[in-house]
Amino acid sequence: MNDEEIKKEIRKFALQNAIEHEGQTRDKTILAKILGSIPELRQKVQEISPVITEIVSEINQIPLEQQQKEIAEKYPELLQVEEKKPEQNVLPALRNTEGKTIITRFPPAPNGYPHIGHAKAAIISEEYAKMYGGKIILRYEDTNPGTERLEYYAAIKVGMDWLGIQFDKIEHVSDNLENLYENAEKLIKSNDAYVCICKQDTISKNRKEMIECNCTKRSMEENEQMWHEMFGEKKFKEGQALLRFRGDMKSGNTTMRDPTLFRINTKKHARADQKYRVWPTYDFSGIIFDSNSGVTHAMRSKEFELRKELHHNILDKLGMGKAEFVFFGRLELEGMPVSKSALKPLIEDGKIPWYDDPRLPTLEGLRRRGIRPEAVRKFILSLGLTKNDTNSPFATLEAFNKKIVDPECVRLHMVSDPKKMKISNFEAREITLANHPTKDLGTRTVMVDDVLLISGSDAKQMKVGENVRLLGLGIVKITNLTDQIDAELVDDSEKAEKKIQWVAGKDALQIKVIVPDLLFINEEFNKDSLQTHEVITESAYSNLKDDAEIQFVRLGYYRKESSHQAIFTHK
Repeated sequence: MNDEEIKKEIRKFALQNAIEHEGQTRDKTILAKILGSIPELRQKVQEISPVITEIVSEINQIPLEQQQKEIAEKYPELLQVEEKKPEQNVLPALRNTEGKTIITRFPPAPNGYPHIGHAKAAIISEEYAKMYGGKIILRYEDTNPGTERLEYYAAIKVGMDWLGIQFDKIEHVSDNLENLYENAEKLIKSNDAYVCICKQDTISKNRKEMIECNCTKRSMEENEQMWHEMFGEKKFKEGQALLRFRGDMKSGNTTMRDPTLFRINTKKHARADQKYRVWPTYDFSGIIFDSNSGVTHAMRSKEFELRKELHHNILDKLGMGKAEFVFFGRLELEGMPVSKSALKPLIEDGKIPWYDDPRLPTLEGLRRRGIRPEAVRKFILSLGLTKNDTNSPFATLEAFNKKIVDPECVRLHMVSDPKKMKISNFEAREITLANHPTKDLGTRTVMVDDVLLISGSDAKQMKVGENVRLLGLGIVKITNLTDQIDAELVDDSEKAEKKIQWVAGKDALQIKVIVPDLLFINEEFNKDSLQTHEVITESAYSNLKDDAEIQFVRLGYYRKESSHQAIFTHK
């Protein structure tokens, strides 16, 4: 490839990137694109870098309309819509599927708001069900009275609906405890379970030292009687008796050391009130429900991998079918904790108001911030199925979201710390602005006179005598900065190093913008993680529906939350 061909490719990339970003591009961006497209140029970085800088500078001087015209004339292929290729499965094939109707499940506990980690489990389960033409179950693992609230049941369903997940069946473990009791009695009668009345610290000590307690020596008849006594209020109070599985106290796998299957919990249950006082642990309820519901493949986070031996052992004792376990790593976003133990204190201490805070990786927080559910799905599937835990930068999710919202969101101007600019030779007139630089999203008409508002940060960088391009309006020369910003309109063919947005003085609308940042930096709470600013935007903002996505030119993407407030999504 000769020098002229290289320059042509650079210009093509620069033009394409510029019209995607309101007529401006950057040399670093184009260098990365050209090296990715033509790998052999990596040996010539020092030679092509000055060429890129020159071409980028030249293109940034050209009005957006002229950039679009050049692309249409010289590179029409960039404007052609590529035919969509069918999406390929990004998840590995499941084992043991022949002759089966594949059934997966998503089993959240309704003790908090769903977050990005829940989204991963639910999306992977649904994707596998779709891959094999199967079904997916939503199962509420509601077996811990005192931690569950009806609000959390609803939040989980709302979050799943937002993600677009359609369940074939919804189950509540609390609706069918009798079946779990029946299976517990089978284990007692086969001498594979026993009632333990040891104190918790004794149980923990014995498990650590691999010692059986005296409770293991009781007869099956004694255990059966004590099991029934657990259901009454006379014999045992909360914390005084457990039903434990007779595993192997000498096992190197700690989960096999006689784990708890049932315990007494007298707290009020969100759905069952106080109908029951004996409740199963997840070790028991989850696998029994999987077997009863015909679940063929159970997706689980990798911390459950050690429990596979225990769960298979219990099911074998009961003669019940086993699901194929598929394990994956946890998903978190950097600086945005997902665990309830981390989030709950922040709310209790008043550091964040609720689970819908846009700084949080909860599904409600992401939705409120303006992240699309399609972006969450694409982001999760891009990680594939791995047992490695992922602590991803938020920017990775941003990148997926930007690709989705950019072609669909209108552009508006917004200025902060507004400063007046008076243009001496400007005649008041209506200006038509495009709502998108490349897509047909319509136009808006703005009445403009000789007084404009610009951002204070742009005003501080201005110099007398320099040219500045007012986006969509023309080029002005700065004539005075002493008392106010004075300027005069000049010929549009003149060069202008800077391009800035503006708002017409008579079209100004004041709104509030909320700007979220990382909640934690280096594991320290970031007290400046949520800022609020009063800004000026165009009156066209009022015509947009709530939830509309907007790109405020040069500032980033925002979600319109109300007529007077928008939330920053990302750059």
